[in-house]
Amino acid sequence: MQEETRAAGQVLLIPNEKIFPNPNQPRRVFDQGELVNLAISIRMNGVLQPITVRKIEKGYELVSGERRLRASRLAGMVVVPCIVVDVNAMKSAIFSLIENLQRQNLNCFEEASAIETLMEQFGLSQEEVARRIGKAPSTVSNKLRLLALSPEIRKKMAEANLTERHARALLRLDPEDVPQILDKILARELNVAQTEKLIDALMEQRNRPKRTTRRLFSDVRIFLNTINNAFDTMKSAGIDAQLEKQENEDAFIFEIRIPKSHAYKTALAKEKSNLQ
Repeated sequence: MQEETRAAGQVLLIPNEKIFPNPNQPRRVFDQGELVNLAISIRMNGVLQPITVRKIEKGYELVSGERRLRASRLAGMVVVPCIVVDVNAMKSAIFSLIENLQRQNLNCFEEASAIETLMEQFGLSQEEVARRIGKAPSTVSNKLRLLALSPEIRKKMAEANLTERHARALLRLDPEDVPQILDKILARELNVAQTEKLIDALMEQRNRPKRTTRRLFSDVRIFLNTINNAFDTMKSAGIDAQLEKQENEDAFIFEIRIPKSHAYKTALAKEKSNLQ
């Protein structure tokens, strides 16, 4: 049985079973095909870059290098070259995030979740996280906004390799509209520009003022009924009035004829005489 560890310069060879996962590992998705290819390379050439671990009570906890550790286990390595660093849990989480960010191994949702973990678990502010991982505070804020999308939506987007700009475009929508629009994006294989165009069109349609034709038509009917009622009142009063109605594409046309009575004619003649 080989010793648990032995020094090799600044590197320790640590048995696989003594290395435990990092609970704050930001990366959640590992391509199995890539791991197999890396395992074949490790079997032939060994682990060229040691992984980083920290000492814990039951052995060692991974800080960075999970792909190499997983591939080493696939390759059947009994011991793994490691560099032991003296860091606490918070620094370990930060180092793990930074390494993945520098290698661009994380999707945008994994980045956002890792930032959220640093804030919630270790009480860091957005500004502190931004300073520690070397990003602008606005960038950190934009990353966190991505978590407003549901876990199901994030999973579908990550599996389809959609980008952060796809996600930001979807954030403009009401949450209930996101699943349907995402399905369209996936079915049509839309790029970012096409996705933004689709969402712009939907937002424009939603913000367009609603037509008032039905209300106007209802109001016009009230006016027409008023005219009809007035005519009926004249008829009931004994006035021999006549009503002709027409309707075309542009207008309703009413022509009402009210005969002048003898008394009205006499009064009108008298008024004209007084004016002369």
